Amino acid sequence: MVKEQNYLEKKAAYCLDLAKKLGATNSSVIVSNSITETVNFRNKKLDESNRSDNLGINITTYIDHKKSSISSSNLLDHNLKVLIEKCIETTKNTPEDEFNSLPDKKLLAKEIKDLNLFDNTHLENDKKIEYLKQLEESASYNEKIINTESSFSEDKSSFILANSIGFCEGYKSSSFTASCVAVAKEDKSMERDYEYTNKCHLEDIKSAENLGKISAELTMKKLNPQKIGSEKISIIFDKRIAKGILSTFASAISSSAVSRGTTFLKDKINDRVFSDNINVFDKPDILKGLGSKSFDLEGVKSETLDLVKQGVLKSYLVDTYNGRKLNLKSNGRCGGISNLYFDNGKVSYKDLLNSNSRALYITETIGHGSNIVTGDYSVGATGFLIENGEFKYPINEFTIAGNFKDMFQNITLANDLEFEYAINSPTMMIEGMVVAGK
Repeated sequence: MVKEQNYLEKKAAYCLDLAKKLGATNSSVIVSNSITETVNFRNKKLDESNRSDNLGINITTYIDHKKSSISSSNLLDHNLKVLIEKCIETTKNTPEDEFNSLPDKKLLAKEIKDLNLFDNTHLENDKKIEYLKQLEESASYNEKIINTESSFSEDKSSFILANSIGFCEGYKSSSFTASCVAVAKEDKSMERDYEYTNKCHLEDIKSAENLGKISAELTMKKLNPQKIGSEKISIIFDKRIAKGILSTFASAISSSAVSRGTTFLKDKINDRVFSDNINVFDKPDILKGLGSKSFDLEGVKSETLDLVKQGVLKSYLVDTYNGRKLNLKSNGRCGGISNLYFDNGKVSYKDLLNSNSRALYITETIGHGSNIVTGDYSVGATGFLIENGEFKYPINEFTIAGNFKDMFQNITLANDLEFEYAINSPTMMIEGMVVAGK
């Protein structure tokens, strides 16, 4: 079992008291414990099983506007004393930065909601093995499937965040993750694809049979791919790929990127950056949400943000340090987003497929081709050719490219949003992208 909250609180209080005695004008501490158990299968046989137990502490001390941090996995009082002494000494020799400070006390979370993020259920290893056996049997139902790899992971975590201006809160969380990769072969064609499920509660993950079947079906659909020529065409992104576009958007509106001037969305608040039917939310209070939280890594209250409203950018993701640089208040996003999503579109999935006589449906992208400084986007991709709303055949070895400034203005979203991940998007179509093929 992970450490109880009172144990973590005592360690945090010890550090705060000692830091103050040694000369810190302010300090903050994060004490955390996580236990992860993982079982891996390969070709229906147990490959490995491992368990990790991580206990750690991160201490930050301030002397006026000087700041330094130190971390350790040794929580014995003697070691913590040495750590804090070193941290204080380092702080004294660190240059001042006028923006260094703890958050505004008025912004700290006062009420910690129970978001139902912890499932005390423990799945013994023999049960994990049984799940993976069923999964791989399901994935291997067709003779075209020649290889499978699967994994089941259970994680339990607990943490406390405390600082010298009176904040001391934390909570437990859990996650259960299962995944399956399948390899299929037919004639001279060999392809792979995957499926996975990740939830806070064990009862909410996909069944082994369903997960394995989906993985196999996705893989077999990719067999015997054809090539495509270079052209300008509408691109439809599968939901699990579309969320990557949203992830890049989050990076581009982080206050750190804005304060450094390294994003194409700098100085764009209240500008129309998407088409007028697009809304983007970051909602931290979804029950059982994978990104849910009541406060950020500084203790600042996290509330729902309407990041984009009818295409207009309304807010950045702001932490204390970069917020002070930008003359903005923190909105509880130190450490990033919570549950980020595009709101549902107005057309059905079927109508989206039928909206063009010819389009490409993207199921996988290759490479990290997003440049948030310029907005340029270029990635390798695989997927399917769609004609008159029907999937014709798989295609591979092509590149799709564009610039987010244009791409964001040409997005159409289906109404099939599901909350499967911490970042979620309906199926997305972007018109007029450049494809470079054979």
